[in-house]
Amino acid sequence: MVVAVEYISKEESDDAETAKHGVTGILAVQGAFAEHAAVLDKLGAPWKLLRAAEDFDDSIDRVILPGGESTTQGKLLHSTGLFEKIDAHIKAGKPVFGTCAGMILLARKLDNDPNVYFGAIDAVVRRNAYGRQLGSFAATADFGKPEDGKAYIAGFPLVFIRGPYVVSVGPDATVETEVDGHPVALRQGNILATAFHPELTDDTRIHELFLSL
Repeated sequence: MVVAVEYISKEESDDAETAKHGVTGILAVQGAFAEHAAVLDKLGAPWKLLRAAEDFDDSIDRVILPGGESTTQGKLLHSTGLFEKIDAHIKAGKPVFGTCAGMILLARKLDNDPNVYFGAIDAVVRRNAYGRQLGSFAATADFGKPEDGKAYIAGFPLVFIRGPYVVSVGPDATVETEVDGHPVALRQGNILATAFHPELTDDTRIHELFLSL
């Protein structure tokens, strides 16, 4: 997926300023936030970038934590004051979607890093687990199970860019997608987390599922 140049300077969707609710806040301190914004525009869903605590207003009903460098994002979340805002959002049970680095930020524990960020999803995750040869690859897999009804997505294209490795999954989280028998997507209530990048494909179905939460 190639993102239009306009997203370099675009801070919110055209309808975000007048929306009183239903806006998706996209963490934009570092990483691949523009690609998520482009998908939401494609779906006609209002969004705004979150760069500082004051950007997180009452119109925001859901949050996306994009791919990028999790350690840098973690530091900037605290220095901008956004950590407390997003943490309260998650603890209130509101929808959040983490991709790649976002999965790391959401994990209950990291097995190769003493830092814990939101600790919101019952899984142990390993940062930078894939070496150079496996750092980037593509696959196709189903998301969810057929009996999940509308939450089931068949044949979704998976794009991995040095994705995090799910070491273990606790009883509170469910595995939504596997590659070679290993978990790469998790769900816990209104929390979605993927080791892959759905925003880098032309398939919008996982974003549509997120917007339905």
